[in-house]
Amino acid sequence: MSQEAAGSLSRYVDLVRLLLRYGRSDLVTGSGLGGVDLGTSGEDGSPATAEAFAADLERMGPTWIKLGQLLSTRHDLLPAAYTDALSRLQDDVAPFDGRVAAGIVEEELGAGLRHLFSEFDLEPMAAASLGQVHRARTRSGKDVVVKVQRPGVREAVAQDMEVLSRLATAVDRHTELGRRYGAADLLEQFRRSLAGELDYVQEARNLRTFGELTEDDEHLFVPQPLDDYTTSRVLTMERVEGRKVTDIGELGMLSVEGKQISEELFRAYLRMILDEGVLHADPHPGNMILTDDGRLALIDLGMVATVPRRVQDSVIKLLLAISDGDGEEAARVLAEMGHPLEDHDAARFRDDVTHLVSGAVAAGGDVDAGGVMVELSRLSGAHGLRPPPEMAMIGKALLNLDRATMHLDPDFSPSEAVRANVDQLLRRGLSTTPGSLMAAAMEAKTFTAQLPRRANRLLDALGDGELTLRVNAFDEERLLRVAQHLTTRLVVGLVLSAIIVGAALTMRVESEVTLLGYPAVAMVFFLLAAVGGLVLIVSVVVTDRRDARRRSGSAGRAPVRARSRR
Repeated sequence: MSQEAAGSLSRYVDLVRLLLRYGRSDLVTGSGLGGVDLGTSGEDGSPATAEAFAADLERMGPTWIKLGQLLSTRHDLLPAAYTDALSRLQDDVAPFDGRVAAGIVEEELGAGLRHLFSEFDLEPMAAASLGQVHRARTRSGKDVVVKVQRPGVREAVAQDMEVLSRLATAVDRHTELGRRYGAADLLEQFRRSLAGELDYVQEARNLRTFGELTEDDEHLFVPQPLDDYTTSRVLTMERVEGRKVTDIGELGMLSVEGKQISEELFRAYLRMILDEGVLHADPHPGNMILTDDGRLALIDLGMVATVPRRVQDSVIKLLLAISDGDGEEAARVLAEMGHPLEDHDAARFRDDVTHLVSGAVAAGGDVDAGGVMVELSRLSGAHGLRPPPEMAMIGKALLNLDRATMHLDPDFSPSEAVRANVDQLLRRGLSTTPGSLMAAAMEAKTFTAQLPRRANRLLDALGDGELTLRVNAFDEERLLRVAQHLTTRLVVGLVLSAIIVGAALTMRVESEVTLLGYPAVAMVFFLLAAVGGLVLIVSVVVTDRRDARRRSGSAGRAPVRARSRR
């Protein structure tokens, strides 16, 4: 067995063990792997089990860590204990040899290290599952950090994704869980997210985008990349001197303008999500650094998602409904955003959303917008309504943002900040782009030009009694025809069965007239049954083919004619 095949088999075994251990053995059975004896049993869904699940993902490698981080946003899929445990997944792993990192930098940038940097610290300042960061200084004297991708990580991720892809296909095909939530769709979202994190050129673009979006904010900034020192596996960016928000105590925060920073940070993220349509999916306090001059730097922008315009508009409506305490409007917006499943209970969903929103408004500053959206996402999943994945990511981003603002300003109220920006949100919800205005004007021109002609045609057809409507309706004629075929075949089958039974019984009756040594009457009945069965089979084949051609020709559309009376 080759090393690659052995690695794939090991991943399959690890994955099956994980599924069996944490109560998803139905996935294994549906995927055809149920015969593997791993000596494990399902466990409960307690917080301790959820923490063990997160720890197992950490041990399985970078792909599984990133998958766990993505699943931590899907409150409609997993219980609260699991999403809480997965949200604390640590991406810190042992660093690899700094000399190997230096070799990757030289290979990617096409020059010797001494020609690129006057200083390059071989000891990494931080390491994660996908890469590690080194301090350096360019030949021009600029202090930078160099992010180097871990060797072999792309190949390992590719093998893991192949395993996950096969599992997702089996899950969607064979299990109710897959049909309900769409494992292949979830995996495709994960694939896009992970591909963005493995491409450092994309992260450099994210740095430039967020730098432009925060350039007017006095207390915010984003370190910019050095394009000449950046490839898909090496990212060089400005060095930020300071401390993480989580490392600063209460005394240290006294010298920081925490209130102003929190307000700017929250307002900037609302603008990014609901106006520009970009989302930093992981704005936790560890990705924010307070500099010595009192500014807040946003780093680690690999996990960035786009928010479609329709989702932006819906989230604006949702935030406005929450701020007004209008639970019925919030339920209506969520129903429009989501995909209802077979067991969706609209009435109970509306009642529960109304109760949640009313409680959130009554709590005032104690409830944050991100927490409310996370709970709404969880309610959607519980009531058979699958929300768009962007909504869960927005809720998680706002929840992480709340944790950051709590470090900066314990008195900051996210819900009050949302209400304070209601007018701004409303203006953005009503805003239009020049392109959308031009498209609307062209549609209006086409409608105005064609309306008289179409109205005349409609009235003429109505007056002449020739108005014809075609609708996708229930085909009663076909149903009756199928029922008739089934009844006929059933009756013929019963008759043939009776003939065969009768012939078998007459085989024991002595008769002077024989055929091949058996009573002639019995042999004749057997022959009639055989011919009748053959005719029945031919009839079934011919009839089914004719019906299939008729259905393909009509494309399943039944005309309904409505004629006027004069």
